[in-house]
Amino acid sequence: MQECRIAANDLACRRGDRLLFAGLSFALESGQALQLVGSNGIGKSSLIRILAGLMPAYAGTVDLAGGVGLVDERPALDPHLPLGQALAFWQRLDGAHDNRAAQLGLSELLDVPVRYLSTGQKKRAALARLCGQAAPVWLLDEPLNGLDTRGAVLVMDLVAEHCREGGIAVIASHQRFDLAGMERIELKDFVR
Repeated sequence: MQECRIAANDLACRRGDRLLFAGLSFALESGQALQLVGSNGIGKSSLIRILAGLMPAYAGTVDLAGGVGLVDERPALDPHLPLGQALAFWQRLDGAHDNRAAQLGLSELLDVPVRYLSTGQKKRAALARLCGQAAPVWLLDEPLNGLDTRGAVLVMDLVAEHCREGGIAVIASHQRFDLAGMERIELKDFVR
């Protein structure tokens, strides 16, 4: 896996007239994981988008080394294509990396159009797409939403494996995410 790191330096996020958080700093190196926790609307998803470069920070900087993969509420898969074709589209762009479709329990769904998949199946499909990117930095926004207990354990195991192999994971989640050695940041501590 390529070298990776991510650092947030004195980040602040503003939405409209409301300052969501300020003074947030952290640094992660290869093999580390961080869980962002806090109530609805506190800025977890906004922080993930800032880290991904999809939203500007109100203040502060993000320093990043390595490719970034994002999973959020949008699976980034064509809803009209069968799942196998939707994943194959991304494999042509990202390279022929293992997307772990079998490990994620998707083998029997490859001929089903994405729009007919359940919420949990779409989440696992989005994670397959992420694995196929071979990006060392994973940004996961509510990765356990819609998953049953087996699916949640599968995702936690996948993230643990990614970190053991030298990747980084930043996880915004209301749900407990069990990963040995993972740091946690409570965003309410940065509300001004």
